[in-house]
Amino acid sequence: MQKRYLQLERDLKNLADAGQKNILQTFFKTGPGQYAAEDIFLGVTVPQQRKLIKNYLDLTIAEMKSLLRSPYHECRMSALLILVAQFKREDLPYRLKAYTLYLRSTRHINNWDLVDATAPHIVGAYLRTSDKSPMPVLGKLAASSWLWDRRIAVVSTLNYIKSGDPRPTLALARKLMNDDHDLMQKAIGWMLREVGKHCSLNALETYLEAYGAVMPRTTLRYAIERLPETRKRYFMSLRKKSDKIGRNR
Repeated sequence: MQKRYLQLERDLKNLADAGQKNILQTFFKTGPGQYAAEDIFLGVTVPQQRKLIKNYLDLTIAEMKSLLRSPYHECRMSALLILVAQFKREDLPYRLKAYTLYLRSTRHINNWDLVDATAPHIVGAYLRTSDKSPMPVLGKLAASSWLWDRRIAVVSTLNYIKSGDPRPTLALARKLMNDDHDLMQKAIGWMLREVGKHCSLNALETYLEAYGAVMPRTTLRYAIERLPETRKRYFMSLRKKSDKIGRNR
């Protein structure tokens, strides 16, 4: 019997577009020394992938494991999008299998679009609906030297944020405050901004009062993006005062 995931890969290759491939490989930083060095794109857009995978929502966990190990970015993205769709409709035993596959495949979930489109819906959703604290799992991911493990940890907390719980986000924001990768600083700032939107402005501003003076500027700018101009200026002034004190030492 032919393995259907191979047909999905062929279908993706048939949709490949050389011009789109060049755009994607530049946008997602695949050059030597860049964060996605050596990732290979076919040149298939996400809307095209979402349309295509509707014919493959019955792929097995084993087939998605194979797709996740493909050298082609779009094959990995399609596998993850199928996994999200299946996770939403299946029972708890299946969800555990999907969650386990995800965490065992993070070396292949190796760009921010792969993480951001899926981590809240699989890792975040599974942990939030379990009886256990998320922090042992998220803390281990956050302590990893692998950039994408750390981003998975932070972005997974969006599921908690949208349920009104900012605690995992704030805990990881503190833990990873000194992460020097701009993709982590942006992710943390983004999640803090979402805390203000979905949980409470008070939770966001309390955190910024405590750490705004010392967090990276990128994180702070992302976090305050939706605040009124007067509050933006106030929190940026905390950072400027801290910079001035540092220069005068």
